[in-house]
Amino acid sequence: MQKAQNYQNDIEGFDVFGLDPVIMKGIMHARYDTPTPVQKEVIPLAMKGADLIGTAQTGTGKTAAFVLPILNRLIKEEKHLIRALIVTPTRELAAQIDDNIRTLGRGTGIRSVTLYGGVSDLPQITALEQGVDIVVACPGRFIDLVYKGYVNTDNVGILVLDEADRMLDMGFLPDIKRILQFLPENRQSMLFSATFPPEIEALARRSLRDPKRVAIGLSKPANTVAHALFPVEQHLKWKLLLEILKTTDTDSVLVFTRTKFRADSVMKKIKHAGYKVTSLHSNRSQAQRQASLKGFKSGAYQIMVATDIAARGLDIDDISHVINYDMPATPDDYIHRIGRTGRAERTGDAFTLMTSEDDQIVKRLEKIMMTKIERRYLENFDYNASKPENTGTNASAGKHFNPNAGKKDRRPVKSTGNSRRGSRPRYSGLNPTG
Repeated sequence: MQKAQNYQNDIEGFDVFGLDPVIMKGIMHARYDTPTPVQKEVIPLAMKGADLIGTAQTGTGKTAAFVLPILNRLIKEEKHLIRALIVTPTRELAAQIDDNIRTLGRGTGIRSVTLYGGVSDLPQITALEQGVDIVVACPGRFIDLVYKGYVNTDNVGILVLDEADRMLDMGFLPDIKRILQFLPENRQSMLFSATFPPEIEALARRSLRDPKRVAIGLSKPANTVAHALFPVEQHLKWKLLLEILKTTDTDSVLVFTRTKFRADSVMKKIKHAGYKVTSLHSNRSQAQRQASLKGFKSGAYQIMVATDIAARGLDIDDISHVINYDMPATPDDYIHRIGRTGRAERTGDAFTLMTSEDDQIVKRLEKIMMTKIERRYLENFDYNASKPENTGTNASAGKHFNPNAGKKDRRPVKSTGNSRRGSRPRYSGLNPTG
């Protein structure tokens, strides 16, 4: 990206939108310059008050695309009445959106609050009683505080449903329908979703009026990410993961697992190997989750092992590698996971440990990406190591990995890393703490 101080000289800068000068100062503080494609499409429509449906890949600046028009409208209205409601599926995404509001809205006098469960509601109630302009909420806590009389929705003029498909996956659709009943009919509504199953289409018809459609780069992963598959037997995954960490040049690594139990198990193995590592999943308290995110973002932790709770709303620009310890369930989940790297015009790598059970989803991914994903093999790794007798049984028991399978695709992992990252500092693998 260009340097923020040069944006006024760029005819394609944020000045083309006619935003309030105070908000323009917030944009400079956030070091934004040239609008992203989704911002170019969404901001003018939102500023005109249009209802809209937006689809875009993660890491494309979607949050600022709806936050900036909201701030520009509210700066001219009476302060400290709830004028805008942003509903989102996870606490992490709610906190991230709130951070954007506070950064871009500095100097405007606009107040925001996040409402989500897992923590005491007393600070949230205090903020509501003192008066706020924007509420960023997860459905359950929002409904609870409405019923308790702490949230007045009479003045809500803007509704944003963010990550609507994720809310559907998490079972929030009945809650969303209930929230819609609380709100004035005469409002502007914006719905953002990566996919549009029939339930989301029905929700859009229920909540939006003659919406405009904006779709940016939906069909496949971002082109700033390089992909590689590492075929391996299930019982050798954790050993291969440690070998990848040891032999690959990385800055910070996000490892995805399918379950909370496995996230903790993998984290312990990585920690035992001497790395600074933390975990993120729904069994951890809110304070623990915030500490993990803060430590990972600051570099105190080199690695974070997470479930799909981190696949959306984790806005950390310098994640160099995403490693799928477990193959995600769908191509959409894959796209969201690997969207945590290669953000803000940087480049990144997506590594996936692949077993024979993952063949079908790999074929679907390759069809979407319209290319064969590279298979990689580590030169000195023992792919034929026997499975320990005390690890239970699975579909691959008794089988051995064939090191000659896919030989034409074989490419050793080199310690030079991905040379496309330009000026990013290079390291010869992560540095164990021991």
